[in-house]
Amino acid sequence: MVNRRGFLALTGAVAAAGIAGCGPSGGGPLVRLASGEVGGFYHAFAGLLSAVAAKSGNVRIERVTTSGSQENLTMLATGQVDAALALSDSVGDTTDRMLALGRVYENYLQLVVRSDSPITRVADLRGARVNLGADGSGAALTGDRLLRVAGMDPEEDVVISHRPLRDAVAALNSGASDALLWAGGVPTTVLEVPSRMRLVDMGEWAVPMRERFGPVYDRVEIPADAYPGGSAVHTIGVANLMLAAASMSQDTAASIVELLVYQADSLVPTEAAGTQFLDGRSLIGTAPVPLHPGAIEIYRRWHG
Repeated sequence: MVNRRGFLALTGAVAAAGIAGCGPSGGGPLVRLASGEVGGFYHAFAGLLSAVAAKSGNVRIERVTTSGSQENLTMLATGQVDAALALSDSVGDTTDRMLALGRVYENYLQLVVRSDSPITRVADLRGARVNLGADGSGAALTGDRLLRVAGMDPEEDVVISHRPLRDAVAALNSGASDALLWAGGVPTTVLEVPSRMRLVDMGEWAVPMRERFGPVYDRVEIPADAYPGGSAVHTIGVANLMLAAASMSQDTAASIVELLVYQADSLVPTEAAGTQFLDGRSLIGTAPVPLHPGAIEIYRRWHG
C-alpha cells in the first residue's frame, strides 16, 4: 500500500446526478463504468479514468452515475454496464458473473455527527436517527453489519433512513437526523469537518467486523490532516474493487489495466488522500474475485 498526501485537482465540470456521466471520446471500444454519487470518490475516480482513457485512444470509458456499490453490482450482473466499482464486502456470492481488473483504493467508513452532538461512540446510536447511505450504496450494507456487531437491531433500535450524500448532509445540518454513515475517500469535501461536523471513532469495531464477516475489513486511521483542523480517528477500511463483466474482451480489459498501472498519478482524486493501491503489487489483491485474463497479462508484463 502506498500513502499519498498530495491532492490533485479534478479537471472538468462535475456531471449532474443521473445515469449520464463523463462522456467518452477518442477511439477504442466503449466501456460503461458504474461509479457512484456526485461528490463521492467513485464518481471522481471514474471521471479521471475516462479522461486518461480518452488520451490513450485505446478504450473509451463512459462514467455512469449511481447510488454506489450494490446498485453497481446489479447493473453489472444484468448487463446494463460493462464495468463497475464496488466495495469488496458488497460483492458477496456474485463472483461467478464478473472478473476483477484491480483493487484500486481503500474506502473509509465515516460516521459523522454535528459538532455539538452527544454521540461519541457507535453505542450512542441506539435510539438515534441515522442515515445509512443511499439505497444501493455499499454503506447501507456495511452500516447494517456495523450496528448488528455493536449489539443493535437496525429495525428496532435505530431510526434508519437512506438518503443520497448531499441530502444526508442537509438533514444532519438541519437537525432532521442525528448521524450519517458514509463509505468514501478522505477528505469528502461535502462533509463539513470540523467546522460543523465531526467524525466518531469506530476503530474498536474493525476486529469484531472482521471476525464475523471475514477479512474484507481493516482497522485504519483517518489522520488529523485529512480534514484540516480535525482530529485523528480510527475507523473501518474496505477495499474498492474495479470489476468487469466476464464477457469483456481480453484486449479491452488489458487496455483499462494499462491505465491503472501506467497512469496512476493521474487517477488520484482529492477524495483519495489516504491509502491507495494503484501499484502493480497491490492492484492484484482482488480476492474473492479472480482477475480477468486481460488484467493478468498486464500485471505479468509490469512485474517482468
